[in-house]
Amino acid sequence: MKKMKKILAGVLAAAAVCTMLSACEGGAASSGAASAAASGGNTAEKTYTIGVAQYNTHPAMDNSLKGFQEALTDAGFIEGENVTYNIQNAQGDNSTCTTVASTMANQHPDLVLAIATPMAQAVVKAVTDVPVLVTAVTDPAASNLVESNEAPGGNVTGTSDLTPVAEQIALIKEIVPDCETVGIMYCSSEANSQQQAELAEAACEENGLQYEVFTVTAANEITQVAQSMVGKVQAVYIPTDNMLASGMKVVSGVTTPAGLPAIVGESGMVSNGGLLTVGINYEELGRQTGEMAVKILKGEAQPATMPIEYQEKYDISYNSEAAAELGITLPDDILSEGTDMAGAADESEAA
Repeated sequence: MKKMKKILAGVLAAAAVCTMLSACEGGAASSGAASAAASGGNTAEKTYTIGVAQYNTHPAMDNSLKGFQEALTDAGFIEGENVTYNIQNAQGDNSTCTTVASTMANQHPDLVLAIATPMAQAVVKAVTDVPVLVTAVTDPAASNLVESNEAPGGNVTGTSDLTPVAEQIALIKEIVPDCETVGIMYCSSEANSQQQAELAEAACEENGLQYEVFTVTAANEITQVAQSMVGKVQAVYIPTDNMLASGMKVVSGVTTPAGLPAIVGESGMVSNGGLLTVGINYEELGRQTGEMAVKILKGEAQPATMPIEYQEKYDISYNSEAAAELGITLPDDILSEGTDMAGAADESEAA
């Protein structure tokens, strides 16, 4: 229990510091945006077109777009009045990413938002003459989207969804004290997942845990790969992987009945059967990206000199139904600080 308190305290403290720093750095810009909107500044004099290239449909990406649009609305960029969104979704198909990126390049919008690494990689190759913002990308520099995360140097910048992987692995040690081997499951074709998997491997070694890697290359492999973990591991770790986020119900349909708790990268995956995460709030990340877009559209900043920004707030999310089926009693720290995501996916689908 003491260790759990230290883990949560560390994550929450780091998030608080990031939030305070962001407030100091961004407060003036936010106030300026609000003043411009109130006085009918540049946003009222021009109609803007924003291209949105989304890789797939699942809660993390949908919430990223939601937060992005909310930030622009708050700054006076009102859809149907002075801004139009051209939203394209590749539905998880990499070849479609290329088509969507080409469409964006040919339409020459005022700005393009690319959501998730595969889509961002396609857009950055195709769109070179207008500002591009990326989000839901673990490491833009490592994915060859920018020259460096500190100084992007071109027409691209944005936000990273790097999760606190070490803290997530530490949760396994605390929640499943008898765990000896962790199954690290991800899609091998997603660069962001490979990067997080490497961090997870290092974190397992630091926590005295063995690990075994299980990868998928296509959605129709998820069930078989999940089944192959049964009997080999005592817990599962899944990063913010696009394919597995979309297929999380399939994964949990195998792992939970088999008694394997799944620690995952973000809350949407918890709502679809994962047990627990201390992870990214994608709506807040999208809002952060939207605030960067406001500065660019108002001519207050250029992508080349805007460092990649990181999450300002982490969410603690758990699934009480999964915990009950697994026979796991979650610590009071988790229950008091976290949000129960049980049933959230069904409510979202019904809405």
